[in-house]
Amino acid sequence: MRAAPNPLAMLTLLALAGLAGCTIPPYSAPPTVQKASQVPPLPRPGPAVVAPSALSQATRDYYAGVQTGLLMQGLLRTDRGGRDTPFTDRNLTDNFIQVALFDEYAETGGKLVQRQTPGRLRRWEQPVRLAVEFGASVPLPQRGKDVADVAAFAGELARASGHPVALSPDAPNFTVLILNEDERRAAAPRLRALVPGISPLDLATVTGMPPETYCLVFAYSNSSTSTYDQAVAVIRGEHPDLLRLTCIHEELAQGMGLANDSPAARPSVFNDDEEFALLTRQDALMLKMLYDRRLTPGMMPEQARPIAATIAAELLGGQS
Repeated sequence: MRAAPNPLAMLTLLALAGLAGCTIPPYSAPPTVQKASQVPPLPRPGPAVVAPSALSQATRDYYAGVQTGLLMQGLLRTDRGGRDTPFTDRNLTDNFIQVALFDEYAETGGKLVQRQTPGRLRRWEQPVRLAVEFGASVPLPQRGKDVADVAAFAGELARASGHPVALSPDAPNFTVLILNEDERRAAAPRLRALVPGISPLDLATVTGMPPETYCLVFAYSNSSTSTYDQAVAVIRGEHPDLLRLTCIHEELAQGMGLANDSPAARPSVFNDDEEFALLTRQDALMLKMLYDRRLTPGMMPEQARPIAATIAAELLGGQS
């Protein structure tokens, strides 16, 4: 955990969902990134839609090619796991410990670097109240679909975890920003309003997202606890429908406390191989484990493992 300018402390950058482990055909080069001074300010959210910039359209074309390449490789499965992806209670325990109690990123030299490190169990204790905000150039039909997808997935998260999760207009504490390229690069003022005291590194991580980063989520807590009280997810508005839905599933689930990715987790969205697009059966069980009251925020991996093993055996009937 590192200090922030106010009592908020960033626990972890939960996910930078990208292309690790995948080979993508070179449909086109990533769109050229504009300098910050060339990017217009983030427009006020509202029903009016402005035309996307040439940069945003190039970004949309690029990610359409990325999705096509993934699908051609048989990736982005939407079946949630089947007979070809069996797992035992031992697998579930190991994957839960790796995903829920290790961090994927650490700050080194003022930058976030990918490095697996042991962490503490983190989750929400208060109800999760979701809000969705859009950049002004995100088309209205897409906004309607995305809000419906977030609402539906909120219900799925609530059922899986047993914790209250829902769209809420009243004092939201988990904001999903769906922004096109220009708006995301100019989003620092909005991020400062959502998370007073947000660090310059966090701002730069959002406004400077490279093309290989699909989406990300930050979760915050008071520095004296391991319980979340604020989260912000950022999703590229230019993604085609399935990639946006994948980001909704992975970032919101990771914002619940399943903070890490693991190459051993299968079937799972918490795996950079992009095999699965949607929360799988194993992922839902890991959420259930995370919010089991026998586990408590702040536990280290060695404390949580025997309890997690008991829960996993109960969930799967001792399928070792």
